[in-house]
Amino acid sequence: MFGEVTISILLLTGLGLLFATILAIAYKKMKVYEDPRIDRVESMLPGANCGACGMPGCRAFAEKLVGMEMNLVKCTVSSPSSVEKIATFLGIDAGGGEKVVARLLCAGGTKESSRQVAYSGHLNTCRGEAAIAGGTKDCNWGCLGWGDCADACDFDAIHMNANGLPVVDIDKCVACNDCVEICPKGLFTLMPTTQKLIVQCKSLLAGEEALARCSVACNACGRCAADSIPGLIEMSNNLPVIHYEMNELTSPVATVRCPTGAIVWLEHEKQFEDQVTSGLAVGQVDTGEFDEDIYYQ
Repeated sequence: MFGEVTISILLLTGLGLLFATILAIAYKKMKVYEDPRIDRVESMLPGANCGACGMPGCRAFAEKLVGMEMNLVKCTVSSPSSVEKIATFLGIDAGGGEKVVARLLCAGGTKESSRQVAYSGHLNTCRGEAAIAGGTKDCNWGCLGWGDCADACDFDAIHMNANGLPVVDIDKCVACNDCVEICPKGLFTLMPTTQKLIVQCKSLLAGEEALARCSVACNACGRCAADSIPGLIEMSNNLPVIHYEMNELTSPVATVRCPTGAIVWLEHEKQFEDQVTSGLAVGQVDTGEFDEDIYYQ
């Protein structure tokens, strides 16, 4: 009896040593080296895991940074001091990079586009209303105004104004893309602040039919395309399409003859102020006088 127990113990011990040896050899052979700088860089990143950089999280972004596969400016959440700190640690150029912010492509608030019927769903959200035949607003492409985007923003960069439109605080906006993803109408887009010429309408209607649903809708008149540098703006599906690769040629002149203010020039990077400038459409900024003879020289 005692001998059998001893043999069992020795057998199990031998098997344990054998498996341990195999695992040790396998670990040594299959070990993947990980740069210790990755942990350090990750600790210096904001830890928001927002995905604005294009990676699934800060850890993955840190790996790409250490591997010199991504630019540090891709992290739009990091403060300038943090960016400099990481750049110094890695011995790389912090880079300039232009600021990217979220822009709303709709100017039709409660004053400009009414509802066909009052919405009284169980879910007072844009997504809840949009699930019912696209919503109750006269303009089927317009902002529904329930503030899903503001609720989704973890950086307190969006609030709803008195006209039922989201206002983006460009100083707080980190281009995390959450508002873009949550808007059921696809009205948000991320744009560099250097791109000041923006079309604030997505309606596919034209003429009186478009204006009957929203007073600031694009009526597809094409004046903006006619007034701008050739090739900068073209009309497609009753809307102006701006070719931003020609950004250095953009100018407020394209907005001058717009009858509804559907295309605007965001001077001083402002959009949808709570107090609308007298005589201008929502979101439109007074840009002064233009000398077209000088502009087209």
